[in-house]
Amino acid sequence: MTSRVDTVVKVGGALLSTPGPLDAVVRALESAIAHGDGLAVVPGGGPFADVVRNVDTRLRIGADASHWMAVLAMDQHALLIASRTASARLVEHPAEITGSLVHGRLPVLAPYRWLRARDPLPHSWDVTSDSIAAWVAGELGARRLVLVKPVVAEQSALVDAYFERALPNGLAVVIADAAGLTEALRAT
Repeated sequence: MTSRVDTVVKVGGALLSTPGPLDAVVRALESAIAHGDGLAVVPGGGPFADVVRNVDTRLRIGADASHWMAVLAMDQHALLIASRTASARLVEHPAEITGSLVHGRLPVLAPYRWLRARDPLPHSWDVTSDSIAAWVAGELGARRLVLVKPVVAEQSALVDAYFERALPNGLAVVIADAAGLTEALRAT
């Protein structure tokens, strides 16, 4: 088994809007980790972050509180992904990612603690889990970031406003839907 993260897979929270896509993503991730691929999963915030966005709109809770609450929403999605993936291990820090890979497990990042300790990104709705996944990929030295979205279209239409600034130089970005994830993970 590898100890190096080659690919960060960001599992978009919008996949939770209909039954089926998350199961397809889980199957693709299980297959890839069984082949020894160096994957790490970063969850989107999805409906959990939408609640935060709605509360912020109504109560004006502020950029800092909204940011950290939305990151905690990603932790909720991480728990969901890990609970549905037999080989998954919920992790919070880079060392845990490496340890998971060494033991043939799929690291699913609950990013709150790591991000809170480092605080690397602006606190704004311009920064979503896409930018967080790009930052994580850079920190882990990954060569590729796969963004799993419900619809595949022009990249700039699918990512947040801060994404290009968070993207490390030389990181390849692939956007795939749930049905195309297996193929995207096999592509070099």
